[in-house]
Amino acid sequence: MSRIYEALQKAESERKSERREPELGAPDQPASSPMTTAVAEPEDAAFPMHRFAEAPIAAEPYAERSPRRVDGESLDLSRIPARPWALSLPQLPSLLDRGPAVEQFRSLRSRIYELRDISPLKTILVSSGVPQEGKSFISTNLALSLARHKNSKVLLIDGDMRRYTLHQILGCESLPGLADYLAGKASAMEVMQRPEISQTAMPGATPILPNLTFIAGGNGGDKAADLSGSPRFGELIRMAAPYFDWIIVDSSPVLPVSDAVNLARWCDGVLLVARGGVTKFPVAQRAQSELKASNILGFVLNAVQETPEIGGYYGYDATAQ
Repeated sequence: MSRIYEALQKAESERKSERREPELGAPDQPASSPMTTAVAEPEDAAFPMHRFAEAPIAAEPYAERSPRRVDGESLDLSRIPARPWALSLPQLPSLLDRGPAVEQFRSLRSRIYELRDISPLKTILVSSGVPQEGKSFISTNLALSLARHKNSKVLLIDGDMRRYTLHQILGCESLPGLADYLAGKASAMEVMQRPEISQTAMPGATPILPNLTFIAGGNGGDKAADLSGSPRFGELIRMAAPYFDWIIVDSSPVLPVSDAVNLARWCDGVLLVARGGVTKFPVAQRAQSELKASNILGFVLNAVQETPEIGGYYGYDATAQ
């Protein structure tokens, strides 16, 4: 038996040597490695930065990808219907030209652009741990602030199909909405809407921008969990991404229901909202833990009672004459 075993070992070693010979005779070539886009992670980041979605090749800028069709459907932005909007202006400080509130959203916008310089970032989901923390307020004003910067094309999606409220802030129709699209009852063009260009704002504020497109929540009801897990949401994001500079998705709170976790799978990053003096630290920790598979960009602290008075010193205060 020992001779048979030795013969088998010798035959096996000869076969291995034959397979290695062509590799040894091949010319030296640089080893291929997957392309990475992250330059470095911020040293002071409060949360670990997860890897973004894979970026396109270096010869093709990220923001200039050519439109592609998804499931036979494509977008024609010129055909998106314009509807009358009655803005709830007290809830839209980002439309002001001056003031501490608008400066806070400009600062948030700048930080998001800094993150985009590190890794591709276009689709951002906004969520919170529990209700009443201001995620819808943050989502809407962030979308408007991005739309005001360099006339960027922004798509705002109300992904909270249980308690959809963005249409109330914008003063527009809520149907058909995202729930209808995910259920296959409406096309992407049918659920999108834009404000009429003739819309006017209060004195000192910028009129609503025509480069903002909105998808209301629709009435998901008890089927919201199943709808949020539909692959049609991913198809919607892939179809809309080439036509918009930013896509902001407002979602349900992450702790009571799983909708936000389902939608976050198709987004490049997640912003979590906490309410100053209200949100408990364990709640914020649990919210972060529920979204550990996603790229958490950070927390936005909302409704802070004492704001810094730096803006008044530099002349940004809206009351300054």
